[in-house]
Amino acid sequence: MAIVADLAVQFLQMTLVLALAPLLTGFVRKVKAHLVRRQGPPLLQPYRDLVRLLRKEVVLAESASWLFRAAPYLIFAATWVAAALVPTFATGLVFSYAADLIAIVALLGSARFMLALAGMDVGTSFGGIGSSREMMIASLAEPAMLMVVFTLSLLAGSTQLSFIAATMQSPEVGLRVSLALALVALVMVAIAENGRIPVDNPATHLELTMVHEAMILEYSGRHLALMEAAAMLKLLLYISLIACIFLPFGMAQGDGAEALARGLGSYLAKLLGGAVILALFETSLAKMRVFRVSEFLAAALLLGLLAMILLYVTKGL
Repeated sequence: MAIVADLAVQFLQMTLVLALAPLLTGFVRKVKAHLVRRQGPPLLQPYRDLVRLLRKEVVLAESASWLFRAAPYLIFAATWVAAALVPTFATGLVFSYAADLIAIVALLGSARFMLALAGMDVGTSFGGIGSSREMMIASLAEPAMLMVVFTLSLLAGSTQLSFIAATMQSPEVGLRVSLALALVALVMVAIAENGRIPVDNPATHLELTMVHEAMILEYSGRHLALMEAAAMLKLLLYISLIACIFLPFGMAQGDGAEALARGLGSYLAKLLGGAVILALFETSLAKMRVFRVSEFLAAALLLGLLAMILLYVTKGL
């Protein structure tokens, strides 16, 4: 019976991230609209958009190969698995041994690789431009992300997220400059990976600036729904990852119903706070030029490297 209960909690987490991802996107849009004195779309509009796309017929280009048709399913599956591995409201779940930061980076990298290939598969100019820009961003975002991973693994002695969260809750960690640098680097990587302002604007389709939208212009119907759902899951993944590592308080340690309820409430509060901060950040900044994105991510890479060096030196002392 204990195994069944553990599997039920793990299944609850997998279902929870899938159900909350569109709601998180809708809440960010709603807060941004209120900040600029607009009514904005309904909170549940992302759910309606996904259902509408699932009902539509898929239109494929004549030059599309099997890769173009398979990419949405592979991208959605890899992103969902990565999002489900991040501890949200509880630690020590059944699949916590697989919740490794390097494995999550590998899953996101595989999804990005498939997305870039799908963008180039049809042979349109927009798809090629978007894929090349995506690879340019990935060439700097992934090393910066790995620097953050190495910093955390140096502190906790492991890359497993449950162990890192438990370490961050211990009083021995305290306030460290290296962790502050790692947090800033991770936030910058999250902004770039999700195509948010100032790196990209997901609300526009400007030919000269779009990155993610350029790679999915040829998709329609259920394929486009899977692509949009994967993008929503990716946003929730990074907010959950930041909350798990740097704000691990409130997560359930046991398997009791009361502890799980408190952990769920704490996780929802973290998502709410992350969405509000993201909306405030995006409404206070303008989008940068595409050629400035490399400088933005180079700064994230430098911060991650400094965080690792500083933590190594302080631990040695």
